[in-house]
Amino acid sequence: MIQNMFESKRTLSFEVFPPKKDGEFEKAFEVLDALGELKPDFISVTYGAGGSRSGKTVEIASYIQNTLKLDAVAHMTCVGSKKENLLEVARALQENHVKHVLALRGDRPRDMSDEQFQSRDFAHASDMMQFLCEHTELHMAGACYPEKHFEAFSMESDLNNLKKKQEAGAEFLISQLFFDNDFYYSFLEKASKKGITIPICAGIMPITSAKQIGTTITLAGSSVPKALADIIAAYGDNPEEMRRAGIDYAIRQIRDLRENGVDNIHIYTMNKPLMAREIIDAVYR
Repeated sequence: MIQNMFESKRTLSFEVFPPKKDGEFEKAFEVLDALGELKPDFISVTYGAGGSRSGKTVEIASYIQNTLKLDAVAHMTCVGSKKENLLEVARALQENHVKHVLALRGDRPRDMSDEQFQSRDFAHASDMMQFLCEHTELHMAGACYPEKHFEAFSMESDLNNLKKKQEAGAEFLISQLFFDNDFYYSFLEKASKKGITIPICAGIMPITSAKQIGTTITLAGSSVPKALADIIAAYGDNPEEMRRAGIDYAIRQIRDLRENGVDNIHIYTMNKPLMAREIIDAVYR
């Protein structure tokens, strides 16, 4: 069980996403094989909005669990899913010996009406967690936000919601990506004072192209510190130099975290095993 790892070691984990097209699965498995060679403690697999790629998530998670013999954490979102749909996915995961789920509310699908959104089965990830804990044997993980969720009224209210996830059955947390470690250290202190005692994995995403600023980072709501902004300004028009500088920034970020007692690192690999290998070789070898 993943939660037992946190008691005995520092953990390293990855996130991957399923291919959008069925014909891309062979390449996806090659990516997983390459990531598996780096020996992470677990690999999480993302989930399409409203469960649109849930079958692919199950297939990828099954490959991680049964072929690579690594613990898989399958993302599940509830914003566009009915209880019966979630139970169907949960059964498929359990049939494939996948035991861990990262329970998320998820982003509202673009074609979801206001009426559908207001009448959804689960308003929050904590509601889905409690439901899955009551009706399945899956183990729950939750998400957390070092700079608070962009919809939260305040950090205090966000931490209150995070405490609900712990009370609903979350056994560990994975953080949203961040680029300023001071935000993370402050978050850990506030979470501890709130009574959040479960392990937390620090989510790190290397910025290897300038366009990531306008897509992934904007969606995540993470701030961009001056040091990273300067890198993008200096190398954004040079893809190879930007890639090197972005990986170096992530390496320095992880080193600082580890030096300051952060034991659990989760790398958003963007399905780039070479990038992950460069980081691992620099930090862990």
